[in-house]
Formats: sequence, structure tokens, C-alpha cells
Amino acid sequence: MIEIIPAIDMIEGKCVRLTQGDYGKKTIYNENPLEVALEFEDAGLKRLHLVDLDGAKAKKVINWKVLEKIASKTSLHIDFGGGVQSEEDIRIVFDSGAKQVTGGSIAVKQPDLFKEWLSVYGGEKIILGADAKNEKVAVSGWEEGTQLWVYDFVEQYVELGVKYTISTDVAKDGLLQGPSFDLYKNLQDKCPDLKIIASGGVSGMGDVEKLAEMNIYGVIIGKAIYENRITLQDLKKFVA
Repeated sequence: MIEIIPAIDMIEGKCVRLTQGDYGKKTIYNENPLEVALEFEDAGLKRLHLVDLDGAKAKKVINWKVLEKIASKTSLHIDFGGGVQSEEDIRIVFDSGAKQVTGGSIAVKQPDLFKEWLSVYGGEKIILGADAKNEKVAVSGWEEGTQLWVYDFVEQYVELGVKYTISTDVAKDGLLQGPSFDLYKNLQDKCPDLKIIASGGVSGMGDVEKLAEMNIYGVIIGKAIYENRITLQDLKKFVA
């Protein structure tokens, strides 16, 4: 059964969504992310993908107090990403209640530090963020492209102990046009034991069902929930 992971993206402590990572294309959905998290919990969902967009831009964790509030007032398993770029950042995030941390830019720009985190915290707690644009790795809230082939990049870290990856096709994110099924299929072929979490582009339950049929480990759903293309009731059939 696929893991359903709703997303809360934060700017200035508010629940927002961007389109294709563009900070100029921002929609505020709720001033209080805790309210949103409680709705997810009430619907029986167990997990939450919490993203600090301010942190991604500032290259340091900014919205950790929101994380702390959600972690202390819900039982959701929270994975946190955005701006985790130093030993101090990762300590703050785990101390604030996150169960997992996603590192994307850090794995590209400071691979030695990312490898150190893997050895200190283990592959169950550190998720590799592998966002792609035209199958090349994109970093820093997608504001920078690289020449790294995403499949080789992921495979290299799997060999070092990575067990989970969250992969977003930047070209699909926030457009509600369907996920990048080919990207996930290629990742599966390259790294069959990797727990792949699909992210970006989910537009309706058909997309979720197709990912489930592909045996993808998990799916992050954001905009489709906020724009009522997928209801929390719809998702209950995937909740054990």
C-alpha cells in the first residue's frame, strides 16, 4: 500500500504553495499550518512532508517553531526539508520533533557533510532530495540547475546507505498535470531497493492509483488537496 504524505509548504509561518518553485507565484492557503496538520491527522493520515521555503532561500532553517508546534500537538511522522545545510540546522530540526530530514542541495554542494549525516543518523532518518529538471539535478529551491544526471546521483548515494528519496520533476510541480511516471520508473530500474517518494504534479486519485500500481513507496500530495481535486475522504482507502 502506497504511503500518502500530505505536504505543508511554509513561507513566513503560513501554509502556501508555489508553482514550479517560483516564489513570485505564491498562494496562501492557511495562516495556521497547525490547523491544516490537525485536519490531516483527523482524516487518519500518519505522515506529513513539511517544507521550509524561507529556509530553502536563506540556506538555513527558519520556520522550526512551526515544526515544533505541529510535532508537539499531533502524532504525525514529519519529514522536514528546506534550508537544512549545517550541523546546527539538522540538530534544531531533530530537536524540534522531525522524524526524518530531507537533504537535497546539501547532497550536491557539501557531499562530505551529507555523508557524515548518513553515518551519524542512518539511512532511516536522512532522505535524499533528488529534484530533477530534464533529468538533471536541480537545487536551492530549484533556483539552480546542475549537470548531474539524476539517476547516477541517486545511485551513488544508495551505495552509501540512502534508503529513501523524494524526487520532484520541477517541470511538473504545482501544475496539476500528473507526476513524472517515467522519472520514477527509471529510478526504480536503477535502484530497485530504494523507497521512492513521488512528489509534484499529482492532479487526482488516478495519479495516486497509478503510482500505487507501480509499487512506488510513497506520494506527496499538496496542491491537489488544497484545491479539492483530491479530498481527505478519497485518501482514506489508502490509510491502513
